[in-house]
Amino acid sequence: MMIIQSITTSNFGPFPICPTSRHQSQSCKIIPLNLVSSQKGQELTSINHNGDKTCECFDLHKELVPYEDAWNWQKMIVREKIGLIERNEECPDTLIVLQHQPVYTMGTASSIEYLNFDIRNAPFDVYRTERGGEVTYHGPGQLIMYPIINLRNHKMDLHWYLRELEEVVIRVLSSTFSIKASRIEGLTGVWVGDQKLAAIGIKVSQWIAYHGLALNVTTDLEPFNLIVPCGIRNRKVGSIKGLLGEACLLNGHTDAKAHHFDYSQLIDITSQSLIREFSEVFQLQIQQRSVPILEFLMKKPES
Repeated sequence: MMIIQSITTSNFGPFPICPTSRHQSQSCKIIPLNLVSSQKGQELTSINHNGDKTCECFDLHKELVPYEDAWNWQKMIVREKIGLIERNEECPDTLIVLQHQPVYTMGTASSIEYLNFDIRNAPFDVYRTERGGEVTYHGPGQLIMYPIINLRNHKMDLHWYLRELEEVVIRVLSSTFSIKASRIEGLTGVWVGDQKLAAIGIKVSQWIAYHGLALNVTTDLEPFNLIVPCGIRNRKVGSIKGLLGEACLLNGHTDAKAHHFDYSQLIDITSQSLIREFSEVFQLQIQQRSVPILEFLMKKPES
């Protein structure tokens, strides 16, 4: 199912924007999503609110999904929703939660000056996408939230939408981890002090918003050192695990039990909180769905 694609830059010529076996994890499940339709899942459970707007949710937070597959899936759902609108049919929202294999992504106008490596010998695959924002890193331990939102059902205001996505993360950090996070004027994302925990980048087509946010939970932050994350040079990148570890040390504790949970549970806890707070902020009834046609393949080491 792999399709080799390339894009051209004036300085470096073509460079690959699809995953290669050289960079893929050798022990993770690879989830091909190219055949998935947003209408083909099985409904599981729901989170209900007083509002009458619904949102189907594909919760793949335990899996590492290749970036290109998730990207193509989003674009397919966007096309479906635009078709529904053109036919004057109901167009509900969709939410996808997952993790990615290690990858760098760039926005449509991102500058290669924020890459601290030779693009011809990149440590991970590099994708230039149609979202806004500069370069960032995605990898295991980072939760990705892709809301595919019909802004006609909410508010047709991109600044409002970005602030609401930030609000979701701020509430998660506060309600679940007692971490006080904030916005920084003039910058998009969620911060704790000078550490950026969540990056946000979106694309809107005919008032259908897609792409979304990335929240560092247990992420290895080393790959961020090879870029200037989001094009911001004077600030750091942080993670929930890192902040909790700092809190333990400040309180004289040396293990995670002081926070009443195991670090291995952080992804599950954070994912549940993200979905719950997303439902609250956007006043949506969440309809959890499975995707039974996915093939779960174990990646074998290259010979």
